[in-house]
Amino acid sequence: MANIDYTKYMVTKPLYEACPGVKNKQSPAMTYMSSALVPEANYYLQLAWVTGMPDPNPHVYEHVHGYDEITFFWSGDYKQPHTLGGEIEFYLGGQPITFNTTTSIFVPKGLRHGPVTWKKYDRPHMVMHLMLGCGDYKKAWGNSGIEKPSTKMPQKTDTTDFERYVIRSPLGELGDPDTRGRTYPSMTYMSRMQVPEANHYLEVSWLYEMPDPNPHIMGMAHDTEEIVVHVGTDPNNPEDLGGEIEFMLGGQPLVFNKTSAIYVPPGVIHGPLTWKKVTNPHLEMAIMLGIGSFAEGWGGELP
Repeated sequence: MANIDYTKYMVTKPLYEACPGVKNKQSPAMTYMSSALVPEANYYLQLAWVTGMPDPNPHVYEHVHGYDEITFFWSGDYKQPHTLGGEIEFYLGGQPITFNTTTSIFVPKGLRHGPVTWKKYDRPHMVMHLMLGCGDYKKAWGNSGIEKPSTKMPQKTDTTDFERYVIRSPLGELGDPDTRGRTYPSMTYMSRMQVPEANHYLEVSWLYEMPDPNPHIMGMAHDTEEIVVHVGTDPNNPEDLGGEIEFMLGGQPLVFNKTSAIYVPPGVIHGPLTWKKVTNPHLEMAIMLGIGSFAEGWGGELP
């Protein structure tokens, strides 16, 4: 991969194309990964702040698509990372799933899901949708029925307990206990240990001051794809990260101060990550694609 300008894998300016027309929820949502943004990435990742009771509510109705999906609802307050800031009812296979904690849901392809209804709102929180194996939202959701209202609530038609796909409390696996200024341990919200059908690994950490040591993550390479996301926590200025980071990718320094997503192709060395400044708390997320445990991705420990 000589002579590659790795900036092509970094997205610091989102598309605004999906899920329009909803009040009190960022609408359209911020698309930070798609085939249009990074042609090599066959994934669609969108983020949206919720800043009040959404209207209409629900605005996501029962639908089905031909791709696996990860949906993630997380707290906007690093001091209360496990308390969502609202209560949501999410139908999965006709079964109502209700939660008020930071929660991730694995939706296998072909499984009907929705509607999604906010029952309570307390403070701002974030919603993420990650479509796996499809980088075009029109292809993924276009004919799914997601925007088609129904007066009938979904009915469960089998004995499966779909709670098996819901992660309400994270695993704590990664991190250095001597590191300051960030979450320890990081919070694993998707893995094969938690959901056996999910061969993906998603972990998040809050950065709330300059980390020490800095950098604390050195160079590494994986055999699989990865998406690294850094998300600011100001819903009034959602594209602002609240810090400045230097991310080495393929030996090239990528410097950014905006909410961003970086696609890391298999075999490309990435890291170290060095924080140049921290002005507001922000969230760091690593999504390992095609592996189900941190040992498969990092060989049992971070370099």
